[in-house]
Amino acid sequence: MKFRILLLTLLLAAACREPEARWPIEAKSGSFLEQSAARNKRLLAEEEALMARLIAADSLHQWEQTASGSRFYYLQKNPGQGYTPQPDDLVTLTYNLMTWGGDTLYRAEELGVLRYKVDKQELFPGLRNSVKLLQQGEKAVFMYPSSLGYGYHGDEDRIGPNVPLKATLEILDIQKSQDANSTQTLNP
Repeated sequence: MKFRILLLTLLLAAACREPEARWPIEAKSGSFLEQSAARNKRLLAEEEALMARLIAADSLHQWEQTASGSRFYYLQKNPGQGYTPQPDDLVTLTYNLMTWGGDTLYRAEELGVLRYKVDKQELFPGLRNSVKLLQQGEKAVFMYPSSLGYGYHGDEDRIGPNVPLKATLEILDIQKSQDANSTQTLNP
């Protein structure tokens, strides 16, 4: 009987200890985001180097660089300083999409004529910036790194992950927003 009491006391004493913390088997640091950022920087540098080589090999066109990181040349340019689309303007445009290797992804006829309210509707980032560079009646070819295209997701149809794009963009019409018209009326 004494043995049973002693055994029960020992079991109760062992059960009353503080629980020990369980340590994770694999410790995670915050390195995933750092690795992702490093990978994206490396990819962008590679794409920019390839873009520079492609442009250097093209002696037929006068390429210009945009503030956003894309490059373009005019197929049709209007002389003078005309009006370029501003936020809230309604722009009628057509465009096609190709790879840098020249493979057609989407033809302009397939996409049709698009009416786009500047900065209020969704377009991929490169095209959204490009629309604001051209005047009515102008047409240009743009090259975008994948970060200005559909990025690491692609479009889940014909454009894969991290595909740099080439687009031919034409601005058919620009309808100024009511705010732009009223501002111009007030400030002659």
